[in-house]
Amino acid sequence: MTRYFSPELSIIVVAYNSAPELPACLSAIRAAAAGVGHEILVVDNASRDDTLDLLRFESGIRLLPSAVNLGFAAGNNLAWRQARGRYLALVNPDARPDAGSLARAVRWMDAHPQVGLAGGRLLSEDGNDQPSARSFPSLLNDLLVISGLSSRFARSRFFGRVDRTWADPAEAAAVDWVPGAFAVIRCSALDEEGLFDERFFLYFEEVDLCRRLQARGFSVWYQPEWRAVHIGGVSSQRVEGEHFNRHGSQLSLWRMRSALLYYRKHHGWLGAFGASWLERLWHGLRLWRNRLQQRQGAQARCAESLALSRLLARAWQDTAGGRSSPPRPW
Repeated sequence: MTRYFSPELSIIVVAYNSAPELPACLSAIRAAAAGVGHEILVVDNASRDDTLDLLRFESGIRLLPSAVNLGFAAGNNLAWRQARGRYLALVNPDARPDAGSLARAVRWMDAHPQVGLAGGRLLSEDGNDQPSARSFPSLLNDLLVISGLSSRFARSRFFGRVDRTWADPAEAAAVDWVPGAFAVIRCSALDEEGLFDERFFLYFEEVDLCRRLQARGFSVWYQPEWRAVHIGGVSSQRVEGEHFNRHGSQLSLWRMRSALLYYRKHHGWLGAFGASWLERLWHGLRLWRNRLQQRQGAQARCAESLALSRLLARAWQDTAGGRSSPPRPW
């Protein structure tokens, strides 16, 4: 793809039913990019609220409306194909970058040409750190998360490895992958590798991209000097009829589908099978334990384990064991 680099930075926001968050997000983006040439591209993923009407009256953006919900991966790809910057910045509608953070990001990326993608420090509205730099998925890492050992022993280098909770969040580091809620990507790296794999409708698309960029010789970094307040899971909560995991701020079925697609792509059939059955086995053991103990809330936990086990079986069927993505929109 031939690009003409003007301006320096293309900022992409993919919105879905995001009307309540967008005004604050766009205002923060403008302050974050002050001092660097930039453009703002906003994809509306067939929102059913007032998002599109709000954006039509928003000055200083390039609006890219979609008649169907493309998901996060394809929505970003739609904007990337029209972006003109040397760098892309991905900013979720529920993220509010600090003033000057994107301008600092451009200068830092210029000084570190080996970095293909870098993510900033994500903070909750009350100022607490959110997972901002993570390790690649594996069966061991999955077990540490679903068993609760990662959160119970968060300061341990072994048990806290998934979200690097053992590390000082104020220290920059080369990492496996960073969330796409607030990240900057070198366009020349994408021109070699491509942006997101559109089989991932939502979740795991940035994990896959970070892995592919590193295979090309680029590094992925966590850079805490760029900060953003991030609410997390806002658009997902507005999807009707899907099980929402409040602990992970994710739609359970969609997360399971994407996990299977990722494992099949990078670890083959055995990896996808192992990931699926590890989680199903865990929920089976949890169901058995709660039925025996009959403690307060056990009935609700049993119902949740049964529901999640059924969703895992459905995700396996929907993706043919991780071989194919269901038709969009999910």
